[in-house]
Amino acid sequence: MPRFAANLSMLYNEHAFLDRFAASAADGFQAVEFLFPYAFDVRELQHRLRDHGLQQVLFNAPPGDWDAGERGLACLPGREAEFRAGIHQALEYAQALACPRIHVMAGIAPKGSDRAALQATYRANIAWAAEQAQGAGCHVLIEPINTRDMPGYILNRQDAAHALVQDIGLPNLQVQFDLYHCQIMEGDLASKLRQYLPTGRVGHLQIAGVPQRHEPDVGEVNYAYLFEVIDEVSAQCAWDGWVGCEYRPALGAAAGATSAGLAWRP
Repeated sequence: MPRFAANLSMLYNEHAFLDRFAASAADGFQAVEFLFPYAFDVRELQHRLRDHGLQQVLFNAPPGDWDAGERGLACLPGREAEFRAGIHQALEYAQALACPRIHVMAGIAPKGSDRAALQATYRANIAWAAEQAQGAGCHVLIEPINTRDMPGYILNRQDAAHALVQDIGLPNLQVQFDLYHCQIMEGDLASKLRQYLPTGRVGHLQIAGVPQRHEPDVGEVNYAYLFEVIDEVSAQCAWDGWVGCEYRPALGAAAGATSAGLAWRP
């Protein structure tokens, strides 16, 4: 069975953020991911991970002004200095938390922008970020995100993400393959797992039920079958990544909501 990491930005919202580490460990998770660590003292995060025997496997680089709707700076011409400062900050946290992966969000295309200029900026920034991370022993991940949840996001398909990773050609640049986003944009999940996992370009998987982003046993996707596919392909190609549980519990933030929804795990 795949190795599952609890996404603490979406799961255990019945608890304050720092208390979610203990809650996830109590439910048997051995690893966690979340969106952003920057509002917290890195020493406090270190303590929570150590005290509960958890491994930090992923978080995001700073996305710009999240509250204003920004979802990454990598594609935005003129924001390179801010982007680079954010990557340096992310790498500092990654090293302190022994986190091997940083997801770098692409960004949303401004109205009336030149698509070619955005793509050129995106490529240059991602290549620079991967080069910086290489020296820190860290992987940079890029993730195709669906246009229903995030209109205007410039990276939406698996083939585009893999083509960019191949084009840049750095071994620590990989794809974050979110099956929820892929089902909405493309479907054919089992075939894509068989296609992409053996390439070595997939650094992390994420799951959620479709269409409402609830538990993986709620909705149209047969995750029990897909977990078997992941196991089968992983055994053949020695893929040993984590599967992030990035979903919203169907019971919301009610007491015990996350734990009550974990019956999908074996």
